[in-house]
Amino acid sequence: MGSQDVLSETTRLASSSALLQILFRVITFGLNAFTLRYVSKEMIGLVNVRLTLLYSTVVFLAREAFRRACLSGSTKRNWTKTINLLWLTVPLGVCWSLFLGWIWLQLLEVPDPNAVPYYKIGVVAFGLSAVVELLGEPFWVLAQAHLFIRLKVIAESLSIISKCILTVILVVLYPQWGLYIFSLAQLLYTSILVLCYVMYFMKFLGSPEATKKSFPVSRMTDLLPNLTEDQTVVDWKEARLTWSFFKQSFLKQMLTEGERYVMTFLNVLNFGDQGVYDTVNNLGSLVARFIFLPIEESFYIFFAKVLERGMDVKLQKQDDIAMAAAVLESLLKLVLLVGLSITVFGYAYSQLALDIYGGSMLSLGSGPGLLRCYSLYVLLLAVNGVTECFTFASMCKEEVDRFNFVMLALSFSFLCVSYFLTQWQGSVGFILANCFNMSIRIAHSIHYIYNYFKESSYRPLKGLLLSPSLIFVYIISGVVTVFSEVFLCCDKGWLARLIHITVGALCFAATLITIFFTETKLINFVRTQFLSRYTKKET
Repeated sequence: MGSQDVLSETTRLASSSALLQILFRVITFGLNAFTLRYVSKEMIGLVNVRLTLLYSTVVFLAREAFRRACLSGSTKRNWTKTINLLWLTVPLGVCWSLFLGWIWLQLLEVPDPNAVPYYKIGVVAFGLSAVVELLGEPFWVLAQAHLFIRLKVIAESLSIISKCILTVILVVLYPQWGLYIFSLAQLLYTSILVLCYVMYFMKFLGSPEATKKSFPVSRMTDLLPNLTEDQTVVDWKEARLTWSFFKQSFLKQMLTEGERYVMTFLNVLNFGDQGVYDTVNNLGSLVARFIFLPIEESFYIFFAKVLERGMDVKLQKQDDIAMAAAVLESLLKLVLLVGLSITVFGYAYSQLALDIYGGSMLSLGSGPGLLRCYSLYVLLLAVNGVTECFTFASMCKEEVDRFNFVMLALSFSFLCVSYFLTQWQGSVGFILANCFNMSIRIAHSIHYIYNYFKESSYRPLKGLLLSPSLIFVYIISGVVTVFSEVFLCCDKGWLARLIHITVGALCFAATLITIFFTETKLINFVRTQFLSRYTKKET
């Protein structure tokens, strides 16, 4: 597959993922808003912070390194050895689940059983759900490597919707079940997720479509561990790369979930405050999950396939380098504009959004301030996602190992900064600490990208520069919407709220028009790569 074909398939993957996630997550958004009105803050804090942290830690440490290593390079590989390597995620997940489950049960503070009953059952269920999800890892990697566009999004969306529906039903009918409700919902989520992949491949393998594509796997039994005596069980080059990524993933997990580790192990917030923080965090990260994450995951595959790891720019195909530079510049511009729009307009509409979503439980107190700070963090998330996407896709093994030391320093500094900022500013300190660490990660990735293209004529970092007229429109929009919030929101009735929303819509429209006329290169990129598949028939 040529680089242009890879780019075409990648943009289809990113755009389809984003659109389908928006469609399915709107339903989930409504179901979660409904659940908030039936569950206490303490229950939300325990489930969404402590138990979800157990699940996400087991899953991340068991599979992230394998995913990055096995998705690097071409799809033309010995898939038997790759699948054997991927199955190691299951025993690794069992070990992590047992070890971390013991910590969660024996070393951490046990919540009041009257406020949050069945805590031990919740720990066991969330640890088990992580192991269940790892059973689908070979299917996931095979699907991602061959750019199966809708499978991942539909599987995840159906799983999430099923989880939310079951949660709503049980919360309304059997509220006394406590953590049983969320434990059953979590197990349902991971089971449906794995079943979607298994059922898809059962139908796909051996079909005329698979034969036409020369798919490297022909039977379901080929997706099971295959131990043959006449060859090595795994590709040792992939295994060594996996080990490098594993050391990095451990540190990255500390950065990604750092505030939850501080909350869980240092008890800087009670379960109620943790519940408010996590709900605001989830609401603030909607765009990151809808748009930035699909772009990052999809274009990591593009850069990993087009670029040669560790090879000098001058020694690679110049057409591929030119395309990679152009795509990187456009992606940086795209996520910068989306993130900046969220930062500017999010400040004036945070309180209104929280009041609509969760009522007074969220809109009064620390909630609005948290979401305003988070809108700035989203901008940093946007830029970091793309810069690290390119960095990790082009680094050689030695560079990945060196970067591990940077991540180690960042992990330590984050834990220290978040602890002291939380003591000073409360839950807002977590977001400020995240902004601090994300800024350092962005600076590191920008430095790497600058050096990578230094000997060439390409300057993709120009994507981080905006025209003066666009900056001026953003400033005016921010000032106007802040004044609108002061005079119209949020205790002056629904008519004032509607006027406030209308003011924001007009300012946003002015911003979009300015973008259309000043960022012509980006508009052309979006039109040709993301929108072309919706304006013509697929061949």
